[in-house]
Formats: sequence, C-alpha cells, structure tokens
Amino acid sequence: MVREFEQFPISTEASATSLHQTTMALSDQSLFHYSLLTFYLLGPLTFVALKFFQLPYGRHHRLGWGFTVSPPLAWFLFETPSILLPLLLFPLGQHFTNPKALLLMSPYLLHYFHRTCIYPLRVYHSTTQQNTKTTSAVSVSMVLLAFMLQVLNTYLQTRWVSHYKHDYNSDGGLFWWKFFGGLVVFLWGMRINMWADTVLLGLKREGGGYKVPRGGWFELVSCPNYFGEMVEWLGWAVMTWSWAGFSFFLFTCSNLVPRACAHHKWYLKKFGEDYPNNRKAVIPFFI
Repeated sequence: MVREFEQFPISTEASATSLHQTTMALSDQSLFHYSLLTFYLLGPLTFVALKFFQLPYGRHHRLGWGFTVSPPLAWFLFETPSILLPLLLFPLGQHFTNPKALLLMSPYLLHYFHRTCIYPLRVYHSTTQQNTKTTSAVSVSMVLLAFMLQVLNTYLQTRWVSHYKHDYNSDGGLFWWKFFGGLVVFLWGMRINMWADTVLLGLKREGGGYKVPRGGWFELVSCPNYFGEMVEWLGWAVMTWSWAGFSFFLFTCSNLVPRACAHHKWYLKKFGEDYPNNRKAVIPFFI
C-alpha cells in the first residue's frame, strides 16, 4: 500500500505532462490550420481588391500615405521575417534533424536571402547612381502590411516543412521526384526573376526616368520579373507537395497578376505607340 501511494504522484505528474503536451499540440494544429485558411481567403480577396486599387509604391506611388522609407530599406524590412522566422521555428519541428527537411527548406531560404540581403543592396546601388531620381519612397504602412504577410506565409511554409510534413521516409523515392522536379521549375523561375531585375535596375542606373525594357523575356511580357516569381513558387508547391505550398503559389498569382496588368496599362499609357503592342502583361501569349 505504501508503494502504491508513493507511485501515485509520479503517475499524476506524468499524466499532467502528457495532457499539457497534447493540449499544446492541438493548439499548434489549430493555429496552423486557421493560418492556412486565412492565407487561402486572402488570395481571392487580394486579387479582387487589386483589380480596382493598386498599392501605392513604385510607379504607382501616391502621396498621403504617411511616413516613408527608401525602397532598399523597405525591401530589407518587410522581407526580414522570411530569414529570421525559419531560424526560430525550424528547431521546434519534429523534423529538425531530418536531412530531407533541411534540404527542402533550402530553396525557400535561398530566394529570401537574395531578396532580404542582396536585392536591397542592388536597388541601393542602382538608385545612388541615377542622374535623376525615379524611384519613389515606400510608405511605412505598406512595409508593415508586407511584413505581416511575410510572417504569416513564412510561418506556414516553415512549420509545414519542419513539423507537419509526414512522408519524408514513407513515400519510397517519390520525395526525390517531387523535390528535383519542383527544384528545376523553381530555379528556372528564379533565373527569369533575377535576370529581369538586372535589366530593370540597369535602366534605373542610366537615369532619365522610366524607359521601355527591351530584349529577352521583355519581348513577350511587360513583367517577366513577376512571371519568374510565380514560376518559382509553382516549383515550391511541387517540391513541398502541400496545401501550404500551393497557398503561397495562389497568393503570389493573386497579388502579382493584377499588379502586372496595372504595370502593362501604365506602360501603354506612358509610351503609347512606342510600346510594343504584342506584349502581354505577365504570362507569355496569355495574360
């Protein structure tokens, strides 16, 4: 009887710990699922909103949106969660030590290392060499909006790869087919995106205001940088083979297609007959 009483507190403590862990797991699952649902709802809402209203930055900049920061600083600030949040979340996942999970997360981090650390420096370099300033400042409100969206998206992508993806070791060789197939698409899109950025930044360095981009993918669409980014996240959706990855691809299209169409109309209005009328806005031969 004494032994039974001695063991009882230990059993109770173990049960309490187990209950706490179960509660935490359910709370985390709920957070993940509701975050994913929110991101899916934001896609169509963003698409509809941007058909009527363009966010006031870049060539669509408008006054009256409060304090502003320079474009290089804006890029750095609102892309930062995409680098820092994985460093915080990934070690908390059950697949933290799985080489496949680490490999799968690498393309995402590669893209955002470029966007957070390298691209802002390229923008800064191009704008400081302009004879005439052509790049408008970005309002702090736009930076905060982009920052919150990046927090939401990075949480979903990182948490899926590091914790909720369950088939790393149970799908035979299918993981590698999806990974390498998606990686080819991802790298192709990243190459298009970076090439287009290089062309546009080169035009900025020349100064003298906006010019008609020429050559390569610009002969097909007005915004190959956006096309390349959509291709990237299509590749990511294939690599992750998940609703989280597809939600990012869907949101990217919902955001960039209307903005590319607005850019296309802006080009046509500004340059008139000097702008090639055979170009589409963002998807070659289609949109």
